Amino acid sequence: MEIHVYDTYVKAKDGHTMHFDVFTGVKDDKKAIEYAKQWLTSIGEGDATVTSKECNFCHSQSAPPNVTDAINKDGYFIYKMEGCG
Repeated sequence: MEIHVYDTYVKAKDGHTMHFDVFTGVKDDKKAIEYAKQWLTSIGEGDATVTSKECNFCHSQSAPPNVTDAINKDGYFIYKMEGCG
């Protein structure tokens, strides 16, 4: 499966920057932002600002099975990098 990667930086409640990628099965900027907001809400950061400024399409690539499974189930996969706990 080819996935689309959206590089995302948001400001957490305590002021630190959270850096993560949103992986999706469709190249859709609005969906990627929606998925980022869903995930942020699930970790208690629902008030974080997420727009096309914070969540940008980066590239497309193939995905390993665990990522493909998550995208098939939930529509997206979050790859946590810096400041995500």
